[in-house]
Amino acid sequence: RKRVLDDVAELGWPLFVKPARGGSSIGTSRVSGPDALEAAIEEARRYDTKVLVEAAIEGAEVECAVLEGLDGGAPEASLPGMIVVDPEATWYDFGAKYLAEGSRMEIPAPIPPEAASLVRSLACAAFEAIDCAGLARVDFFYTPAGEVLVNEINTMPGMTPASGFPMMWAASGLSTPELIDRIITTALAKR
Repeated sequence: RKRVLDDVAELGWPLFVKPARGGSSIGTSRVSGPDALEAAIEEARRYDTKVLVEAAIEGAEVECAVLEGLDGGAPEASLPGMIVVDPEATWYDFGAKYLAEGSRMEIPAPIPPEAASLVRSLACAAFEAIDCAGLARVDFFYTPAGEVLVNEINTMPGMTPASGFPMMWAASGLSTPELIDRIITTALAKR
C-alpha cells in the first residue's frame, strides 16, 4: 500500500483517479493533494475493481473519430474536434460533459494543420495498436507547447446527436445515416 501511494505521489499534483473500464467520467475524481487520494480511489472502486491514476496534463482536449477500413483497408480518421469546457466547470467531468450549457466541441479543432494531421495519424495508429474493430474515438491533449499526447481510446463512443463521434464524421463529410451504414457494412464483412 505504501509503495503504491508513493508511486502515485511521484506523478505530482493534481492528478486524476478513475475506474479503468468506465465512461463519461463517472467515478472519476480530480485530486489536488495526498489527503484526498484514498477517497478518490474508493470512489473509483465503486465502479471498477481496477483503478487508474494519471498525472493531470495541461492542455486542450482534442478528440478524433476512427472507423475500421473497408475491405481490410487502413482505418480512417475524421477531422479532429476540440472540447471547449464550460467556464463554470473546474474540469471536464460528467456535469461539464452532459449538463453544462457552456461546454461544446469545435470542429475542426482550432490547432495548427500539422498538429491536426498528427492527431489523425496517431488516432489510426492507436486504433490498430489495440486491434480495434468497427469504430473508436481516440482522445488527446494538445499542450500549450504544441505537443500532441494520446490520452485514451473509447471503443464504444456515444452515438447521440450531441455526441462528438457523429459530429466529427458529419464535419468530415459522412452523414449519420452514411456513418451507421459504414459501421454495419464493416461488421457484416466479418466472419
